[in-house]
Amino acid sequence: MPARLTERTRIAAASLVGTAIEFYDFYIYGTAAALVLNTAFFPQLDPVAGRLAAFSTFAVAFVSRPLGSAVFGHWGDRIGRKSMLVVSLLVMGLSTVAIGLLPGYAAIGVAAPVLLVLLRFTQGFGLGGEWGGAALLATEHAPPGKRGLYAMFPQLGPPVGFIAANGLFLILGVMLSDRQFAGWGWRLPFLASLLLVLIGLYVRLRISETPVFRAAMEEQRIARVPFAGLMRHQRRRVLLGAGAMTITYTLFYTATTYCLSYGTATLKIPKTTMLGLTMIGVVFMAAGIVVSALVSDRLGRRRVLITGTAIAIAWGLAMFPLMETRSTVLVGLSLAGALALMGLIFGPMGAYLPELFLTEYRYSGASVTYSLGGVLGGAVPPLVATGLQVTSLGVFAVGIYVSAMAVLSLLCLLALPETAGENLQGFRYGAAVLPE
Repeated sequence: MPARLTERTRIAAASLVGTAIEFYDFYIYGTAAALVLNTAFFPQLDPVAGRLAAFSTFAVAFVSRPLGSAVFGHWGDRIGRKSMLVVSLLVMGLSTVAIGLLPGYAAIGVAAPVLLVLLRFTQGFGLGGEWGGAALLATEHAPPGKRGLYAMFPQLGPPVGFIAANGLFLILGVMLSDRQFAGWGWRLPFLASLLLVLIGLYVRLRISETPVFRAAMEEQRIARVPFAGLMRHQRRRVLLGAGAMTITYTLFYTATTYCLSYGTATLKIPKTTMLGLTMIGVVFMAAGIVVSALVSDRLGRRRVLITGTAIAIAWGLAMFPLMETRSTVLVGLSLAGALALMGLIFGPMGAYLPELFLTEYRYSGASVTYSLGGVLGGAVPPLVATGLQVTSLGVFAVGIYVSAMAVLSLLCLLALPETAGENLQGFRYGAAVLPE
């Protein structure tokens, strides 16, 4: 019994710690893009154009994520989940450290933003293989009826990583002057990633391969080209699953990356106040993840997902009227509500997306679906929102956009099946009829 508990603890730690580190790396870039990268790498542009350029580099990683998902997914379905989790962590972490060491525009001119884009592309490529592997590590180890519980741990990685990232930025904002922060202080969170990567590697190298994949290997049930099989047999689930994921990204990056920039630059709310309110909101997000993941084991994934997405349609319209008050309490409510809803939808996704796909291309399917949702829901909102706020509707147009993305996700969820009762050990490769 103690040995079994130790193994479960290692699985939980490996799926949580890995995604926390990966998303820490990702979030420090989003925070830096909102606060300082426009002046460090695009000083020749006016403030609005500079913010758009910084957010464009932020979006680059979402473009590279599906590519990383396809590559890591292929080898994760061919040689195993564990090895790809180690490689993805290294790719992501080392790219993050390199960004922290990259000279700015003042030192090397136009080469600085070019190299920034390349490193950001590599960062997204590594993250593309991270989430799917961590989710499979949890779900394929989970006993029947507890996949929502097990898959909760990789889902908690993002809020943990976000709190660590923004907490460090908040401390630096208090300890350093604006000039010190803009000059070199923003680099420290990127450099700190090296220590976190070493911790993550130690944890992940101590876990075992999942029993589902080991069984597939022993019975020689490995697809030759997993991605091709995925597109041939289950492409409809890939597209619908990506649409279902869109609202989680939209809520998160609107409430964090965009609202941080809008709150500080337009509403003139102090940077430390916005960072603090955002961190409180992420605590609500974590609570939403825990509640919805556990409830999904009892009521089913689809019912929980549909409920959270339907509420998000209404909340999108309420977000920015609350923000416009400039009241600390109401701005905090706006952010906390959006992030709590994001958590309610995100929690069951750790089990739901892997359950949608067959064993032989589950890594590819879960990873690609997750990343494609990020292209529309994560890369687009900061760019669209920055443009929409100057229309006749003002910032309220951004809320309409959030609600529209929630409608899209709801329609996709209504077209997808319930999966909580699926047997992940099942293998139907080559069958006459495959689910789409």
